Amino acid sequence: MQAPSRWCRWASLPCPSVREAAFMYSTAVAVFLVILVAALQGSAPPESPFLYRIPLDPEGSLELSWNVSYAQEAIFFQLLVKQLKAGVLFGMSDRGELENADLVVLWTDGDTAYFADAWSDQKGKIHLDPQQDYQLLQVQRTPEGLALLFKRPFGTCDPKDYLIEDGTVHLVYGILEEPFQSLEAINSSGLRTGLQRVQLLKPNITFPAIPSDTCTMDIHAPDIQIPNQVTTYWCYIHELPEGFPRHHIVKYEPIVTKGNEALVHHMEIFQCAPEMDNVPHFSGPCDSKMKPDRLNYCRHVLAAWALGAKAFYYPEEAGIAFGGPGSSRYVRLEVHYHNPLVIEGRRDSSGIRLYYTDKLRRFNAGIMELGLVYTPVMAIPPRETAFVLTGYCTDKCTQLALPPSGIHIFASQLHTHLTGRKVVTVLARNGREWEIVNQDNHYSPHFQEIRMLKKVVSVHPGDVLITSCTYNTEDRELATVGGFGILEEMCVNYVHYYPQTQLELCKSAVDAGFLQKYFHLINRFNNEDVCTCPQASVSQQFASVPWNSFNREVLKALYDFAPISMHCNKSSAVRFPGEWNLQPLPKVIPTLEEPTPQCPTSQGRSPAGPTIISIGGGKG
Repeated sequence: MQAPSRWCRWASLPCPSVREAAFMYSTAVAVFLVILVAALQGSAPPESPFLYRIPLDPEGSLELSWNVSYAQEAIFFQLLVKQLKAGVLFGMSDRGELENADLVVLWTDGDTAYFADAWSDQKGKIHLDPQQDYQLLQVQRTPEGLALLFKRPFGTCDPKDYLIEDGTVHLVYGILEEPFQSLEAINSSGLRTGLQRVQLLKPNITFPAIPSDTCTMDIHAPDIQIPNQVTTYWCYIHELPEGFPRHHIVKYEPIVTKGNEALVHHMEIFQCAPEMDNVPHFSGPCDSKMKPDRLNYCRHVLAAWALGAKAFYYPEEAGIAFGGPGSSRYVRLEVHYHNPLVIEGRRDSSGIRLYYTDKLRRFNAGIMELGLVYTPVMAIPPRETAFVLTGYCTDKCTQLALPPSGIHIFASQLHTHLTGRKVVTVLARNGREWEIVNQDNHYSPHFQEIRMLKKVVSVHPGDVLITSCTYNTEDRELATVGGFGILEEMCVNYVHYYPQTQLELCKSAVDAGFLQKYFHLINRFNNEDVCTCPQASVSQQFASVPWNSFNREVLKALYDFAPISMHCNKSSAVRFPGEWNLQPLPKVIPTLEEPTPQCPTSQGRSPAGPTIISIGGGKG
């Protein structure tokens, strides 16, 4: 690295016979496993050929590595079992349950070891899959443990298999601590199990080179002690040097304290509002009563990382500006610790490393909010399994606010609160769906990251951006309204794009007057149960609705056809000039179809039954 600019210096007990029998049995199992591992011993490669790696369990005894082959439409997995007992199961399911899961299982009956593609039913009982789509390639002993190398197509056309798609994948695992005489004897409900969320299908894109004179700045937790509780959000305020001029961030990457890889779930850096010229220094839980109120004004996302993600690169022609006039000197680091074993005394200094340069690139990158306005007029009835709300960035707004050459979206961060299950943003052009910007059919509010798109999406003046969120409120008794609270809901896509424009927020909500007409209408059919008096808030009105099928269907119809209030806002939260209330819903013809998975040929599948692991070779 060349000499940095002057600003770089700131970077900173049974009866004896039973006991004897048990001892002999466990010894036999242990000896079998030792023989198996020794027989399969091989040399580990000097450097892992896998691009991506995550710990599966909190102790780090299971580690998953993988590569994606878009040419073969398959994923190559390596599952490293550091402390092999009697076997392991691994797989995927819709929301991370061990019931109705697509699995691959390594188990022993005490004499022989087997590997098989399997599935679990709604009671967690394991069954052999007659279509073996997990192909075992190699079993190998490494200095760290037993490594299973296998591959799996994205789609298999097997109704018992999980379709691997873009977006979040819920990985599941289980530890077998004793032998089972058959696969069907295994029930996942009796195992030590867990889940991990990850994006498996990483984009196959070329990253731009980072100039040699680029500086780095580490923003990290100051050697804190991770609280001994399951979930902690830790906030830390970092101050930039006084007089720090304008720079471009061109890359960022995670810094995770060694040994804490399974505890650090995700991290974000937020820039404080420009008018915040003084923010108190703070390091503590984000929900602490001692947290200064001013930290609530530090919400402009600069960087975001989640487990399994690698470094984030900006396009070579753009960077995100920080420092200089019109920019706050204060940023807030937020670290989410997931500590399900409630480990005590663990210290941590994890954070994010920013790569920045004073040689500004051609374009400033910007972040734009798409979706729904944070307002209670958008609500989800209780006990719904898949209720959809949609927000619009209309053609009128993009025509007015975007430059003639348009903008280019290269990354996206989807966001809902606790009941969100799916999110998608679609670009429409000339009245027809044109392409998907970002989609996550297995979205989890507990796994949010900025994801680089596989393909840059260009948005032209007059285009429409439609963001839809699907919610599940089966466990709620009252309506869930939109808002900032964690028990309220959001539907947002933060798109990262260039060149930066004045348009920072392009969102909508149903017209408030039409919502009041809804309340008056259902009153006529519900014995005046719903308060329509002026002093009642929208949240109170929704709370009084008796949620019969009629009231649900009418609300759906209202959201599907009623006029909207558009928020076509500048960064100052001021709307662009024009009439934005009582706007008609954009008329868009659906033309995009769900992709049909390519069924793999039978030649690429494993035998119909379990694979007996050879103790003579090293390959299955």
